[in-house]
Amino acid sequence: MLRFSTAGESHGECLIAMVSGMPAGVPIDEAKMNRELWRRQQGYGRGGRMRIERDTAQILSGVRHGKTIGSPIAIRIENNDWKNWTESLPVVAGDPTKHKAVASPRPGHADLAGALKYDFPDARYVLERASARESTARVAAGAVAKQLLAELGINIASHVIRVGSAELDRVAEWSEIEALLHREEVLLGCVDEMAEQRMKAVVDQALRTGDSVGGVFEVVAHGVPPGLGTYANWDERLDGLLAFAVMSLQAVKAVEIGRGVTAAAAFGSVVHDSIHYAQEQEADRHTRFARDQNNAGGIEGGISNGEDVIVRGYLKPISTLRRPLGSVSFSTREEVKAAYERSDVCVVPAAGVAAEAMVALTLAKLAIEKFGGDSMREMVRNYQGYCEQIRRF
Repeated sequence: MLRFSTAGESHGECLIAMVSGMPAGVPIDEAKMNRELWRRQQGYGRGGRMRIERDTAQILSGVRHGKTIGSPIAIRIENNDWKNWTESLPVVAGDPTKHKAVASPRPGHADLAGALKYDFPDARYVLERASARESTARVAAGAVAKQLLAELGINIASHVIRVGSAELDRVAEWSEIEALLHREEVLLGCVDEMAEQRMKAVVDQALRTGDSVGGVFEVVAHGVPPGLGTYANWDERLDGLLAFAVMSLQAVKAVEIGRGVTAAAAFGSVVHDSIHYAQEQEADRHTRFARDQNNAGGIEGGISNGEDVIVRGYLKPISTLRRPLGSVSFSTREEVKAAYERSDVCVVPAAGVAAEAMVALTLAKLAIEKFGGDSMREMVRNYQGYCEQIRRF
Protein backbone atom coordinates (compact mmCIF):
# COMPACT_ATOMS: atom_id res chain seq x y z
CA MET A 1 0.00 0.00 0.00
CA LEU A 2 1.30 3.46 -0.91
CA ARG A 3 1.54 5.72 2.12
CA PHE A 4 3.08 9.11 2.69
CA SER A 5 3.58 11.50 5.58
CA THR A 6 5.24 14.84 6.15
CA ALA A 7 7.09 16.45 9.06
CA GLY A 8 8.56 19.83 9.81
CA GLU A 9 7.55 23.35 10.77
CA SER A 10 7.26 26.50 8.70
CA HIS A 11 10.36 28.11 10.22
CA GLY A 12 12.08 24.92 11.37
CA GLU A 13 15.30 23.50 10.03
CA CYS A 14 13.72 21.52 7.20
CA LEU A 15 10.68 19.71 5.87
CA ILE A 16 10.57 15.94 5.48
CA ALA A 17 8.46 13.78 3.17
CA MET A 18 8.24 10.01 3.66
CA VAL A 19 6.83 7.73 0.95
CA SER A 20 6.51 3.96 1.38
CA GLY A 21 4.95 1.24 -0.73
CA MET A 22 6.51 2.22 -4.05
CA PRO A 23 7.50 -0.72 -6.22
CA ALA A 24 11.15 -1.12 -7.11
CA GLY A 25 12.42 0.13 -10.45
CA VAL A 26 10.48 3.40 -10.78
CA PRO A 27 12.76 5.97 -12.47
CA ILE A 28 13.12 9.00 -10.17
CA ASP A 29 14.49 12.20 -11.68
CA GLU A 30 15.49 14.62 -8.92
CA ALA A 31 15.42 17.49 -11.42
CA LYS A 32 11.74 16.80 -12.10
CA MET A 33 11.04 16.84 -8.36
CA ASN A 34 12.82 20.17 -8.02
CA ARG A 35 10.84 21.52 -10.96
CA GLU A 36 7.63 20.69 -9.09
CA LEU A 37 8.95 22.47 -6.00
CA TRP A 38 9.84 25.49 -8.15
CA ARG A 39 6.35 25.56 -9.66
CA ARG A 40 4.81 25.63 -6.19
CA GLN A 41 6.78 28.78 -5.36
CA GLN A 42 5.63 30.74 -8.40
CA GLY A 43 2.70 33.05 -9.05
CA TYR A 44 1.77 36.70 -8.85
CA GLY A 45 0.90 37.75 -5.31
CA ARG A 46 3.37 35.56 -3.45
CA GLY A 47 5.00 37.05 -0.35
CA GLY A 48 8.53 37.68 0.87
CA ARG A 49 9.07 34.10 2.05
CA MET A 50 9.33 32.93 -1.54
CA ARG A 51 12.24 35.34 -2.08
CA ILE A 52 14.10 33.62 0.76
CA GLU A 53 13.50 29.97 -0.05
CA ARG A 54 14.95 28.09 -3.02
CA ASP A 55 13.28 24.76 -2.46
CA THR A 56 15.33 21.78 -3.57
CA ALA A 57 14.90 18.12 -2.63
CA GLN A 58 17.53 15.88 -1.13
CA ILE A 59 16.56 12.21 -1.41
CA LEU A 60 17.97 10.42 1.62
CA SER A 61 16.80 6.85 1.09
CA GLY A 62 14.80 4.48 -1.10
CA VAL A 63 16.37 5.54 -4.42
CA ARG A 64 19.66 4.27 -5.80
CA HIS A 65 21.16 4.83 -9.28
CA GLY A 66 18.07 6.84 -10.20
CA LYS A 67 15.46 4.17 -9.43
CA THR A 68 13.35 3.18 -6.43
CA ILE A 69 14.50 0.05 -4.60
CA GLY A 70 11.24 -0.84 -2.84
CA SER A 71 12.16 0.59 0.56
CA PRO A 72 10.75 3.79 2.13
CA ILE A 73 11.77 7.02 0.41
CA ALA A 74 12.81 9.92 2.64
CA ILE A 75 13.10 13.42 1.17
CA ARG A 76 14.51 16.51 2.87
CA ILE A 77 13.82 20.14 1.87
CA GLU A 78 15.88 22.72 3.72
CA ASN A 79 14.28 25.91 5.07
CA ASN A 80 16.68 28.77 4.32
CA ASP A 81 14.77 30.97 6.78
CA TRP A 82 15.80 28.66 9.64
CA LYS A 83 18.91 30.75 10.28
CA ASN A 84 16.63 33.58 11.43
CA TRP A 85 14.74 31.32 13.86
CA THR A 86 17.40 29.16 15.51
CA GLU A 87 17.14 31.02 18.84
CA SER A 88 13.35 31.43 18.66
CA LEU A 89 12.53 27.79 17.91
CA PRO A 90 15.28 25.67 19.50
CA VAL A 91 14.76 21.93 19.88
CA VAL A 92 16.43 21.92 23.30
CA ALA A 93 15.48 24.25 26.14
CA GLY A 94 16.52 27.73 25.09
CA ASP A 95 16.08 31.33 26.14
CA PRO A 96 12.32 31.93 26.59
CA THR A 97 12.82 35.66 26.04
CA LYS A 98 13.72 34.88 22.39
CA HIS A 99 10.34 33.24 21.75
CA LYS A 100 8.30 35.01 19.04
CA ALA A 101 4.73 34.71 20.22
CA VAL A 102 1.70 34.93 17.95
CA ALA A 103 -0.13 36.99 20.54
CA SER A 104 -3.59 37.24 18.96
CA PRO A 105 -5.29 34.65 16.75
CA ARG A 106 -5.95 35.40 13.09
CA PRO A 107 -9.56 34.94 11.93
CA GLY A 108 -9.72 32.12 9.39
CA HIS A 109 -6.52 30.45 10.58
CA ALA A 110 -6.02 27.46 12.89
CA ASP A 111 -4.55 29.79 15.56
CA LEU A 112 -7.32 29.87 18.15
CA ALA A 113 -8.68 26.35 17.66
CA GLY A 114 -5.15 24.93 17.76
CA ALA A 115 -4.14 26.87 20.89
CA LEU A 116 -7.27 25.65 22.68
CA LYS A 117 -6.76 22.05 21.55
CA TYR A 118 -3.08 21.76 22.51
CA ASP A 119 -3.12 24.10 25.54
CA PHE A 120 -0.65 26.60 24.08
CA PRO A 121 -0.41 30.11 25.60
CA ASP A 122 -0.08 31.61 22.11
CA ALA A 123 -0.41 30.40 18.51
CA ARG A 124 3.27 30.19 17.49
CA TYR A 125 3.45 26.38 17.41
CA VAL A 126 0.04 26.19 15.73
CA LEU A 127 1.20 28.47 12.94
CA GLU A 128 4.41 26.52 12.51
CA ARG A 129 2.67 23.29 11.57
CA ALA A 130 -0.67 24.54 10.18
CA SER A 131 1.12 26.79 7.69
CA ALA A 132 0.83 25.99 3.99
CA ARG A 133 4.62 25.72 3.99
CA GLU A 134 3.88 22.06 4.86
CA SER A 135 2.53 21.55 1.34
CA THR A 136 6.12 21.77 0.06
CA ALA A 137 6.74 18.27 1.41
CA ARG A 138 3.51 17.04 -0.19
CA VAL A 139 4.68 18.34 -3.56
CA ALA A 140 7.95 16.39 -3.17
CA ALA A 141 6.03 13.21 -2.31
CA GLY A 142 3.64 13.86 -5.17
CA ALA A 143 6.56 14.14 -7.58
CA VAL A 144 7.44 10.53 -6.76
CA ALA A 145 3.84 9.45 -7.44
CA LYS A 146 3.78 11.40 -10.70
CA GLN A 147 6.84 9.58 -11.96
CA LEU A 148 5.22 6.21 -11.23
CA LEU A 149 2.03 7.26 -13.02
CA ALA A 150 4.00 8.50 -16.02
CA GLU A 151 5.24 4.92 -16.49
CA LEU A 152 1.56 3.99 -17.00
CA GLY A 153 0.89 6.89 -19.38
CA ILE A 154 -0.98 8.97 -16.79
CA ASN A 155 -0.09 12.67 -16.56
CA ILE A 156 -1.38 15.39 -14.24
CA ALA A 157 -1.47 19.18 -14.55
CA SER A 158 -3.44 22.09 -13.13
CA HIS A 159 -4.58 25.55 -14.13
CA VAL A 160 -6.35 28.47 -12.49
CA ILE A 161 -9.92 29.15 -13.58
CA ARG A 162 -10.80 31.94 -11.15
CA VAL A 163 -9.17 34.53 -8.92
CA GLY A 164 -11.70 36.48 -6.91
CA SER A 165 -14.37 37.59 -9.39
CA ALA A 166 -12.17 37.19 -12.50
CA GLU A 167 -12.86 33.89 -14.25
CA LEU A 168 -11.84 31.87 -17.29
CA ASP A 169 -15.02 31.79 -19.38
CA ARG A 170 -14.26 28.77 -21.57
CA VAL A 171 -13.23 25.14 -21.28
CA ALA A 172 -9.47 24.58 -21.40
CA GLU A 173 -8.04 21.84 -23.61
CA TRP A 174 -5.61 19.31 -22.14
CA SER A 175 -2.85 20.51 -24.48
CA GLU A 176 -3.20 24.06 -23.09
CA ILE A 177 -3.11 22.87 -19.48
CA GLU A 178 -0.14 20.60 -20.10
CA ALA A 179 1.73 23.48 -21.74
CA LEU A 180 1.62 25.39 -18.44
CA LEU A 181 3.97 22.78 -16.96
CA HIS A 182 6.75 24.07 -19.19
CA ARG A 183 6.39 27.81 -18.62
CA GLU A 184 9.47 29.51 -17.25
CA GLU A 185 7.48 32.51 -16.03
CA VAL A 186 4.29 31.93 -14.08
CA LEU A 187 1.84 34.76 -13.57
CA LEU A 188 -1.41 33.20 -12.36
CA GLY A 189 -1.40 29.83 -14.08
CA CYS A 190 -4.28 30.53 -16.47
CA VAL A 191 -4.34 29.17 -20.02
CA ASP A 192 -5.94 32.35 -21.42
CA GLU A 193 -3.85 35.54 -21.46
CA MET A 194 -6.80 37.96 -21.33
CA ALA A 195 -8.43 36.11 -18.43
CA GLU A 196 -5.07 36.04 -16.65
CA GLN A 197 -4.76 39.81 -16.92
CA ARG A 198 -8.22 40.21 -15.39
CA MET A 199 -7.10 37.94 -12.54
CA LYS A 200 -3.95 40.04 -12.09
CA ALA A 201 -6.07 43.16 -11.73
CA VAL A 202 -7.94 41.51 -8.84
CA VAL A 203 -4.65 40.65 -7.11
CA ASP A 204 -3.45 44.23 -7.67
CA GLN A 205 -6.57 45.50 -5.92
CA ALA A 206 -5.90 43.22 -2.95
CA LEU A 207 -2.29 44.42 -2.83
CA ARG A 208 -3.40 48.07 -2.78
CA THR A 209 -5.91 47.56 0.00
CA GLY A 210 -3.89 45.26 2.26
CA ASP A 211 -6.29 42.40 1.59
CA SER A 212 -5.99 38.85 0.22
CA VAL A 213 -7.91 36.96 -2.46
CA GLY A 214 -8.80 33.33 -3.15
CA GLY A 215 -9.99 31.51 -6.23
CA VAL A 216 -10.51 28.19 -7.98
CA PHE A 217 -7.95 25.81 -9.49
CA GLU A 218 -8.61 22.76 -11.64
CA VAL A 219 -6.50 19.60 -11.64
CA VAL A 220 -6.73 17.31 -14.67
CA ALA A 221 -5.42 13.73 -14.75
CA HIS A 222 -5.02 12.64 -18.38
CA GLY A 223 -4.72 9.03 -19.49
CA VAL A 224 -6.43 7.46 -16.46
CA PRO A 225 -7.86 4.05 -17.42
CA PRO A 226 -11.36 2.94 -16.47
CA GLY A 227 -11.49 0.96 -13.24
CA LEU A 228 -9.68 2.90 -10.50
CA GLY A 229 -11.80 3.10 -7.36
CA THR A 230 -14.99 1.15 -6.64
CA TYR A 231 -18.65 1.52 -5.74
CA ALA A 232 -18.43 -1.57 -3.50
CA ASN A 233 -17.42 0.23 -0.29
CA TRP A 234 -18.12 3.83 0.68
CA ASP A 235 -14.56 4.61 1.73
CA GLU A 236 -13.00 3.29 -1.49
CA ARG A 237 -14.83 5.52 -3.97
CA LEU A 238 -12.43 7.48 -6.18
CA ASP A 239 -14.39 10.72 -6.00
CA GLY A 240 -14.53 10.55 -2.20
CA LEU A 241 -10.81 9.82 -1.93
CA LEU A 242 -9.95 12.71 -4.25
CA ALA A 243 -12.24 15.10 -2.40
CA PHE A 244 -10.61 14.14 0.91
CA ALA A 245 -7.11 14.52 -0.53
CA VAL A 246 -7.68 17.96 -2.05
CA MET A 247 -9.79 19.24 0.86
CA SER A 248 -6.91 18.39 3.19
CA LEU A 249 -4.84 21.19 1.65
CA GLN A 250 -4.57 24.40 3.62
CA ALA A 251 -7.27 27.00 2.74
CA VAL A 252 -9.28 24.67 0.46
CA LYS A 253 -12.91 24.94 1.58
CA ALA A 254 -14.75 23.08 -1.20
CA VAL A 255 -13.99 20.42 -3.81
CA GLU A 256 -15.86 19.75 -7.05
CA ILE A 257 -15.63 16.70 -9.30
CA GLY A 258 -16.32 17.55 -12.93
CA ARG A 259 -19.23 19.96 -13.17
CA GLY A 260 -20.73 18.95 -9.84
CA VAL A 261 -21.71 22.47 -8.76
CA THR A 262 -23.53 23.56 -11.92
CA ALA A 263 -24.98 20.06 -12.35
CA ALA A 264 -27.00 20.56 -9.18
CA ALA A 265 -29.00 23.30 -10.92
CA ALA A 266 -29.52 21.52 -14.26
CA PHE A 267 -31.68 18.72 -15.65
CA GLY A 268 -30.29 15.21 -16.05
CA SER A 269 -30.68 15.31 -19.81
CA VAL A 270 -28.14 18.13 -19.89
CA VAL A 271 -25.79 16.88 -17.17
CA HIS A 272 -25.17 13.22 -17.98
CA ASP A 273 -22.56 12.30 -20.58
CA SER A 274 -23.98 10.32 -23.50
CA ILE A 275 -22.03 7.16 -24.37
CA HIS A 276 -21.08 6.03 -27.87
CA TYR A 277 -18.98 3.20 -29.25
CA ALA A 278 -16.29 4.12 -31.75
CA GLN A 279 -15.77 1.98 -34.83
CA GLU A 280 -12.01 2.39 -34.54
CA GLN A 281 -9.80 2.36 -31.46
CA GLU A 282 -8.49 5.88 -30.85
CA ALA A 283 -4.78 5.95 -30.09
CA ASP A 284 -5.09 7.89 -26.82
CA ARG A 285 -8.04 5.95 -25.40
CA HIS A 286 -8.17 2.72 -23.40
CA THR A 287 -11.51 1.53 -24.81
CA ARG A 288 -13.79 2.24 -27.75
CA PHE A 289 -16.45 3.47 -25.35
CA ALA A 290 -16.40 7.28 -25.28
CA ARG A 291 -18.45 10.31 -24.27
CA ASP A 292 -19.23 13.53 -26.10
CA GLN A 293 -18.68 15.58 -22.95
CA ASN A 294 -17.15 15.07 -19.52
CA ASN A 295 -19.46 16.66 -16.97
CA ALA A 296 -18.87 13.66 -14.68
CA GLY A 297 -15.21 14.60 -14.42
CA GLY A 298 -14.05 11.13 -15.43
CA ILE A 299 -15.73 9.36 -12.50
CA GLU A 300 -19.04 7.50 -12.40
CA GLY A 301 -20.19 5.45 -9.41
CA GLY A 302 -16.91 6.08 -7.63
CA ILE A 303 -14.89 4.53 -10.50
CA SER A 304 -12.77 6.18 -13.19
CA ASN A 305 -14.54 5.81 -16.55
CA GLY A 306 -11.68 6.48 -18.99
CA GLU A 307 -12.23 10.20 -19.47
CA ASP A 308 -9.94 12.83 -17.97
CA VAL A 309 -10.35 12.99 -14.19
CA ILE A 310 -11.19 16.60 -13.30
CA VAL A 311 -11.05 17.97 -9.75
CA ARG A 312 -11.61 21.59 -8.76
CA GLY A 313 -10.51 23.13 -5.48
CA TYR A 314 -12.08 26.28 -4.05
CA LEU A 315 -9.48 28.24 -2.13
CA LYS A 316 -10.44 30.82 0.46
CA PRO A 317 -8.36 34.02 0.76
CA ILE A 318 -5.20 33.76 2.86
CA SER A 319 -5.99 34.37 6.55
CA THR A 320 -3.10 36.74 7.27
CA LEU A 321 -3.96 40.31 6.23
CA ARG A 322 -1.73 43.37 6.14
CA ARG A 323 -4.77 45.25 7.43
CA PRO A 324 -5.64 42.78 10.22
CA LEU A 325 -9.17 42.03 11.35
CA GLY A 326 -10.32 42.26 14.94
CA SER A 327 -9.17 39.62 17.42
CA VAL A 328 -8.48 39.08 21.13
CA SER A 329 -5.18 39.05 23.01
CA PHE A 330 -4.28 35.60 24.33
CA SER A 331 -2.77 37.11 27.49
CA THR A 332 -5.19 39.94 28.41
CA ARG A 333 -8.40 38.84 26.62
CA GLU A 334 -8.73 42.42 25.43
CA GLU A 335 -9.85 43.32 21.91
CA VAL A 336 -6.86 43.88 19.59
CA LYS A 337 -5.98 43.48 15.94
CA ALA A 338 -5.04 40.01 14.74
CA ALA A 339 -1.33 39.14 14.60
CA TYR A 340 0.48 39.69 11.31
CA GLU A 341 3.06 37.29 9.92
CA ARG A 342 4.81 37.77 6.58
CA SER A 343 2.38 36.27 4.11
CA ASP A 344 1.09 36.01 0.55
CA VAL A 345 -1.79 37.85 -1.11
CA CYS A 346 -2.79 35.16 -3.63
CA VAL A 347 -1.65 31.52 -3.76
CA VAL A 348 -4.15 29.93 -6.15
CA PRO A 349 -1.55 28.71 -8.71
CA ALA A 350 0.62 27.26 -5.93
CA ALA A 351 -2.39 25.52 -4.40
CA GLY A 352 -3.07 23.94 -7.79
CA VAL A 353 0.44 22.46 -7.83
CA ALA A 354 -0.04 21.08 -4.30
CA ALA A 355 -3.38 19.63 -5.40
CA GLU A 356 -1.70 17.93 -8.36
CA ALA A 357 0.50 16.15 -5.81
CA MET A 358 -2.50 15.02 -3.77
CA VAL A 359 -4.32 13.77 -6.87
CA ALA A 360 -1.16 11.95 -8.02
CA LEU A 361 -0.68 10.27 -4.64
CA THR A 362 -4.32 9.17 -4.61
CA LEU A 363 -4.25 7.75 -8.13
CA ALA A 364 -0.86 6.09 -7.59
CA LYS A 365 -2.15 4.39 -4.43
CA LEU A 366 -5.17 2.99 -6.28
CA ALA A 367 -3.07 1.95 -9.29
CA ILE A 368 -0.64 0.04 -7.05
CA GLU A 369 -3.55 -1.67 -5.28
CA LYS A 370 -5.25 -2.64 -8.53
CA PHE A 371 -2.29 -3.72 -10.65
CA GLY A 372 0.06 -4.87 -7.89
CA GLY A 373 3.65 -5.91 -8.30
CA ASP A 374 6.79 -5.48 -6.23
CA SER A 375 8.66 -4.08 -9.22
CA MET A 376 7.70 -1.53 -11.85
CA ARG A 377 8.26 -4.10 -14.58
CA GLU A 378 5.77 -6.46 -12.94
CA MET A 379 3.27 -3.64 -12.43
CA VAL A 380 3.54 -2.49 -16.05
CA ARG A 381 3.02 -6.06 -17.24
CA ASN A 382 -0.12 -6.38 -15.12
CA TYR A 383 -1.33 -2.98 -16.31
CA GLN A 384 -0.82 -3.85 -19.94
CA GLY A 385 -2.76 -7.08 -19.47
CA TYR A 386 -5.67 -5.17 -17.95
CA CYS A 387 -5.61 -2.61 -20.77
CA GLU A 388 -5.73 -5.41 -23.32
CA GLN A 389 -8.73 -6.89 -21.48
CA ILE A 390 -10.76 -3.69 -21.51
CA ARG A 391 -9.69 -2.89 -25.08
CA ARG A 392 -11.39 -6.12 -26.23
CA PHE A 393 -14.58 -5.47 -24.23
